[in-house]
Amino acid sequence: MKNITDTEIIESVLKGNQNDFALLIDRYKNKAFSMLKRMLRNDFDAEEVLQDCFLKAFKSLNNFKGDAKYSTWFYRIVYNTALTKLSSKKRKIESEMTSIDEHFDLADSSIVFSEQFSDSTELINKMIEKLPPSYSTVINLFYMEEMSCEEISKVMNTTVTNVKVMLHRSRSALKEIIIKKNLIAELL
Repeated sequence: MKNITDTEIIESVLKGNQNDFALLIDRYKNKAFSMLKRMLRNDFDAEEVLQDCFLKAFKSLNNFKGDAKYSTWFYRIVYNTALTKLSSKKRKIESEMTSIDEHFDLADSSIVFSEQFSDSTELINKMIEKLPPSYSTVINLFYMEEMSCEEISKVMNTTVTNVKVMLHRSRSALKEIIIKKNLIAELL
């Protein structure tokens, strides 16, 4: 079943085999949930938004033109739906671009890292969770989803240059956390 392409699944669904959409759900649910969890920082909200995203994708499937990969199209739905959820909570995503220090304090005692992590991946994921939502999204899409800056710009509806800036700032923020929390030895 893994050899079936997204395009073949979409064609099947559009021909009336609506149950085949479950294949797309299985293919993208974990990564989309991970992205939403990082943006929304709440499992319940992430699950709710993920359901909304799959429903939107299913209802809009006939509008999918195939200009981009299905994953890019779907992650744009996920990203935009998450932003809508965040704005409904009166959070200002745009202000995150001004200064990383305005949104979280690296010296904050609530950011605790210790040897409780079983491996460096778990520690890195915990650090990414501490980043502002747009930064964690860029890191997630670039490294976990292996999307190009061009694909990320389409998902986030921004310029490629802005994606590169966010990626740079995200990396700098992670580096700053590692240095200020003296985590270099734990990551090696």
